[in-house]
Amino acid sequence: MAGKNERQRRQAREKHRRQQEQRLARQRQVRRRFAIGTLAVLVVAAVGTLLLIFLPGGSAKKASASPSKSPSASPTATATDVAEPAHHCSYAAATPVAKKVSFPPATPDYTDSYQATLNTNQGKITFNLLNDKATCTVNSFVHLAETGYFDNTQCHRLLTSGIYVLQCGDPYATATAKLDCSATGKVGTGTPGYDFASENLKGAKYPAGTVAMANEGSATTNGSQFFIVFKDSTSGLTASYTPFATVSSGLGIVQNVAKDGYSCQYAQSGGGAPKKKVIIDSVTIKKT
Repeated sequence: MAGKNERQRRQAREKHRRQQEQRLARQRQVRRRFAIGTLAVLVVAAVGTLLLIFLPGGSAKKASASPSKSPSASPTATATDVAEPAHHCSYAAATPVAKKVSFPPATPDYTDSYQATLNTNQGKITFNLLNDKATCTVNSFVHLAETGYFDNTQCHRLLTSGIYVLQCGDPYATATAKLDCSATGKVGTGTPGYDFASENLKGAKYPAGTVAMANEGSATTNGSQFFIVFKDSTSGLTASYTPFATVSSGLGIVQNVAKDGYSCQYAQSGGGAPKKKVIIDSVTIKKT
């Protein structure tokens, strides 16, 4: 009888341990996926909906950084210290790596002008890249595009209230994936294996046609994820997300996607997976 009771106690302890581990894992996933911006929190209070840009790895780690990053860190700290166009760029290791890729070159082509075209299943969306205002961001985006990082991925998040954006750039959201808005999934957490500092934030506004970087809520946590603003969102976003391009054609495609809404909702962040899939087949870069 004593042996049976001991086994039952061990089983109960083991069950409790597993439950604790699962609970902690879920908490880590939520921290990784959702960043809190100061003004976005005010928008939440005003409209009763969580309208946040959720970004790669809230607990992503740099090679020699603190193991966690506070969402209350100043989003504009050191962001405007470098004169633009930048002549040198720094990129630091980060996780989780959604798709392995090399770091961008440390010396950018800061005198060039670029145009990027997203070749999608819904049509072409073309950006003019702001290389003279966000040189290191453009340097990264061009590098990722030319290495095929964005190929065969889908835009994974749509926001249609208070903040009006379509978010893309995470290879965890593969072209064939059925997005279920799971709080424990990897979609929305991926980095290219590095992150870098914000740029072009002084007086930043987010009118329709703006293309900006998603981040973790601090100025040094940009990676590969970006968002396209399809309706003015200046009042809903703090100047914390690097504007690095403007849409020159194809904005109507994003607006039509927004009209269809989303198929499921991300409970922790607001918005959801677009009902009308936007699959990025490839991104073409052209010097202009």
